[in-house]
Amino acid sequence: MNGMKLFGGVEGGATHSNLVICDGTGKVVGRSKGLGTNHWILGIEECANRIIHMVEMAKDDAGIPRDVPLDSLGLTLSGCEQESSNTELARKVKEMDKYCAQEIIVASDTAGSLFTGATNGGMVLIAGTGSNALLRTPDGQEYGSGGWGYLLGDEGGAYWIAHRTIKIIFDDSDGYRPSPHPTEKVWELVKKYFKAETRADLLPYAYKHFEKSFFAGLTAHLSQLARAGDALSQHVFAEAGAALARHAAALARRAPPARTRVVCVGSVWNSWLALRPGLLAVLAERRINMELELVRLRVSSAMGAAWLAAKHVDYNLPRDDTAFCEVFYTYRPENGKINGHKENGFIGCGCSDFWS
Repeated sequence: MNGMKLFGGVEGGATHSNLVICDGTGKVVGRSKGLGTNHWILGIEECANRIIHMVEMAKDDAGIPRDVPLDSLGLTLSGCEQESSNTELARKVKEMDKYCAQEIIVASDTAGSLFTGATNGGMVLIAGTGSNALLRTPDGQEYGSGGWGYLLGDEGGAYWIAHRTIKIIFDDSDGYRPSPHPTEKVWELVKKYFKAETRADLLPYAYKHFEKSFFAGLTAHLSQLARAGDALSQHVFAEAGAALARHAAALARRAPPARTRVVCVGSVWNSWLALRPGLLAVLAERRINMELELVRLRVSSAMGAAWLAAKHVDYNLPRDDTAFCEVFYTYRPENGKINGHKENGFIGCGCSDFWS
């Protein structure tokens, strides 16, 4: 289009995806939304088909003819941690639509979040339905922690919190392990959420009719209970904070000294004040002797994917860092105590106005 540079970026999860098209000045000129794009669930061909459809919709939104290819397209999608399958996905998109983009780069969803909030290196700590962490050093080295799914990991994520809470109730009722706090309020909430009367009524949700996202949905309600002062809910969220801190601590030893930015992504972070006690305790226990600057994103991770697409073709896409993210807490290592920090927000329940 008259020599205009065009860069696309996709933020893709298991259930939904977002796409942006930026011009050479970094301005968003087109957007679209789509279904999930995890190729392990869909297969490579269907994943490619959904990406192409989103690109076409975003081109329409921007007034760009569909036969004008983007200069570069960045795909940062859940499930894209394997280089061989990433290469196959990029090849399949080009094969199915030669006008989609001249160049395509594929990376994990953690990379999209990282390049949105910390282009010069940093850490991303995802706590949504599951959990995952990635560190990228200024010289481009990458290290990961977690991301193994709900059967082998996801500690500190929403599913883990819901499962942990229910397990405490079951163990307490069986006399197997006493709960550290009264369970009555949490049990009433669990029964209401699952429309259950007995513990046996929960079994279909855990086995025959198991749906991870629905199971994890209990966590938003537990957050409300924690905010209202329930000790057991607060205890589990503190445990989740400790689990997330272990990801950060595992990667911090590979990070440059002094300060590292941590991009915090996912709805569990909406309950920051409930996570904080456990997180600070573990960072102190692990003797993390650097500042960790925790930020939340103000824009979709698709912006980071577009920036990555531009970088892939050696183009420096302009960006305003303050418009992309906001610091909500700075950890300083003196005894793991809260001191001298800037903090926005309060313990939340996943509501859209949490950070307002």
